[in-house]
Amino acid sequence: MNLKNRTAFITGASRGIGRAIALRLAKEGANIVIVAKSTEENPKLGGTIFSVADEVAQAGGVALPVACDIRHEDQIMAAVAQATAAFGGIDILINNASAISLTPTEQTEAKRYDLMHDINVRGTFMVSKCCIPNLKKGTNPHILNLSPPINMDPKWFGAHLAYTISKYGMSMVAHGLAEELKPFKIASNTLWPRTTIATAAVRNLLGGEMLMNMSRKPEILADAAYHILMRASDQCTGNFFIDDEVLAQEGITDLSAYSVVPGATLYPDLFL
Repeated sequence: MNLKNRTAFITGASRGIGRAIALRLAKEGANIVIVAKSTEENPKLGGTIFSVADEVAQAGGVALPVACDIRHEDQIMAAVAQATAAFGGIDILINNASAISLTPTEQTEAKRYDLMHDINVRGTFMVSKCCIPNLKKGTNPHILNLSPPINMDPKWFGAHLAYTISKYGMSMVAHGLAEELKPFKIASNTLWPRTTIATAAVRNLLGGEMLMNMSRKPEILADAAYHILMRASDQCTGNFFIDDEVLAQEGITDLSAYSVVPGATLYPDLFL
């Protein structure tokens, strides 16, 4: 099993975790559909669909940058149509696009609540729906959502209710599709990091440079995703994967290279 000439449709792929997964799969010769809103660089965030497309090509993959806001079904359908026209189908769907706001209920504005649920839950659902016809015809087809195991510990609800509901919604989509798509041998799983990951969201919204220095690089999730996608789709579905556990199953236990600051104390991620 390999990724040569297989097509991965990755949302939120213009930076961070989505970009890292795109480059990892490109290294294996995959076709990468880079799906995101960013066509012009925001200095605070960095990256566009075009800059990542260049990196994908340099890494050995074939890139298709597609501007798409997954809050809108017509844009999703157009993106899937472009991917199909360019590559003949879709074999892998990575639902990575996500919005975050760790506010308590009284401080959560309706527009912020709606943004998280429109992208995290509705967007993930609709992208999956639109990709399923292609995945049914794909080679070793996989859906992988970047969302956590569903942990019912009340502390995760009490701290940031709206965000928790939205991320668990992403995981419920994956879990439901795992059962629904079993007859078609389409895998559906989630992947979540053990520690915080050094992304623009961590720097700008959560803890600045201090938390960045206590985080791991996005490449740990990219490597974990790669190993999940290499597994047989009819035998690997319905799982809530954690990045370091996936790597341990592959015999990779020295994770020091993934730390932003070698030897630093790592900060545990949410929901674990």
